[in-house]
Amino acid sequence: MDNTIQSVYILENPEKKTINFATDYQLRYGNIIKEVFGVACIEDLHMMIQFNRSFQQSICKINGISEKRITLDKIIRIASKEELLQLKKELNEKMVPNSQGIDSIPCPFDTEIKLQEGIFKWDEKNSSYIPITQSA
Repeated sequence: MDNTIQSVYILENPEKKTINFATDYQLRYGNIIKEVFGVACIEDLHMMIQFNRSFQQSICKINGISEKRITLDKIIRIASKEELLQLKKELNEKMVPNSQGIDSIPCPFDTEIKLQEGIFKWDEKNSSYIPITQSA
């Protein structure tokens, strides 16, 4: 049994103005790279960064950097808590209130995930991820 905690990544294609979230597993085995960037795998993204001029320019523009400073982490990086809160807000806007008038969002990823700020656990009561405090 695999007890690793999945990291949640944010994938951003500034050329298509597409942002999506994915876990380690989805990056390795899913079609998320193709959905967001239009290429089959991460290795192909390196080629896009190197040879696709409009893609390069869109990355430079959104990040305020020169072409020499383009790296893969400008378009794929571990998500932050703030970015995940934005996802929650978007999901809330799409949800229809239940019979008690309370919005409940299903757990979008594993119950425990890794973000930039550390490890988080899904809280059913608040429909959000809360930080896990590490004890020694």
